[in-house]
Amino acid sequence: MPEENIAVKTSERDDIEGIDLFARDCPIRYIITKQALQEGWDCAFAYVLAILTNPSSKNNLTQLVGRILRQPYASKTKITDLDESYVFCYQQKAVNLLDSIRAGLQGEGLGDLTGKVVTDEMGNEKPAESKRTISLRDKFKHFAGKIYLPVFTIEENGKRRQVCYESDIVSRIQWQNINTDKILGTFLSNLEEKDTETAYVLSDDTKAVIKQKDFIRLKEGGIELDYEFMTRHLLDIIPNPWVAYEYGKTVLNYFLGKYAPSVVANNFVFIIEELRKHAESEKERLAEQVFRQLITDKKLQFLIIRSAAGNKLPDTRIIDGGIKPFYNAAGQPLQRSLFDFVPENEFNTSEQSVAWYLEEQEKLLWWYRNLSRQDYYIQGWRKNKIYPDFIFTEIDAGDNKAYSKVFVVETKGLHLGGSEDTKYKKSILDICNDIGVEKSWDELGMEFPEKKVVFKVVFDDEWKARINELFAATISSR
Repeated sequence: MPEENIAVKTSERDDIEGIDLFARDCPIRYIITKQALQEGWDCAFAYVLAILTNPSSKNNLTQLVGRILRQPYASKTKITDLDESYVFCYQQKAVNLLDSIRAGLQGEGLGDLTGKVVTDEMGNEKPAESKRTISLRDKFKHFAGKIYLPVFTIEENGKRRQVCYESDIVSRIQWQNINTDKILGTFLSNLEEKDTETAYVLSDDTKAVIKQKDFIRLKEGGIELDYEFMTRHLLDIIPNPWVAYEYGKTVLNYFLGKYAPSVVANNFVFIIEELRKHAESEKERLAEQVFRQLITDKKLQFLIIRSAAGNKLPDTRIIDGGIKPFYNAAGQPLQRSLFDFVPENEFNTSEQSVAWYLEEQEKLLWWYRNLSRQDYYIQGWRKNKIYPDFIFTEIDAGDNKAYSKVFVVETKGLHLGGSEDTKYKKSILDICNDIGVEKSWDELGMEFPEKKVVFKVVFDDEWKARINELFAATISSR
């Protein structure tokens, strides 16, 4: 396979940084990684997973498998081979693997698919396992329907509602403020890129396996500058077709004034790739400006409102009947979890350690594993919502059945410490701390006393110290 088809993503090397894997002209077909898939990174259009190690933890295996189940913009093709995802793994018992994958589906909120997971050894689909309902632990049932968290809100027609990325952030972007300096400094290649078609067949030589049969150079000099084609490739980033057209036209005309038309034509696909990357970067920069300006103008506030989606923790949950419970570090039933049953498959290794440590905190009232795409989220200036990993509370000094502080924590692996995603989440959570007001609970009525909500991003090498720091700050403030 061509070298450009292969990319490596590790803590030391990131070949896909800034590359749009969704682009039709993206050459990457294979991604080699170590731990990135276990840290919440979703690989666009990953349908085949080959695990070259022999993971001893079912939880780790479940997380790996889960990455190829999150298909963006997926739709049925009615071709069986294309409508399935495939996992190749090393020395795993089929039944155990099947159970792990089903558990992973359930944990991702895809429980309706658990009956459609099969192995080559089984051949036929197995009915989905029975469901069960779990509820708040008895000593926390008085919190039912009362656990709300703040969200970013905006005023509309005299009422406040939860902020919407498209209608409240993107719609306010001043596209004429796109800075094209960086992309206009791009150098074009004088080499003509020509499409080729190569055919391979099985080789008579068992060592060679395959051999090249034909190599055909397709139409030469056939690339034409198509402004509408270029515009269509920008519409998923810049929603206004006229703005996208003018943006692309400005850049293309600049290159036509600097290079010969044939050179620009030969680099047309490359220019579109650069336009997309630059437009994505500028969109985020301008969206951040909009977001921060709305805060400055007091139009965007961080409040608790009943009508917001995802701002209330659930009172009950429906899980798969066959999922194993999560125990504390000593292998005993949990005592401080918000729910009386916590599924084991909802944690990776580092998250398990955090949960175990929380169980030991005397000042802690309860903790909850916040589920991605299901529970509490924060909408920032990026499209993707932030789903923090843990929510936990500190016992109120005056009432040991109540809490005075809520901590919202996002955990990150060490190798993700300097990533753009981590920096973004930290920026948003810092803003939450800066503009969050203690009296925001008042909007829910007098039954909710004043409470403080604290947001943090913690890393694998520091989470114990940070949790200690959170509780120590609470103690010293008394």
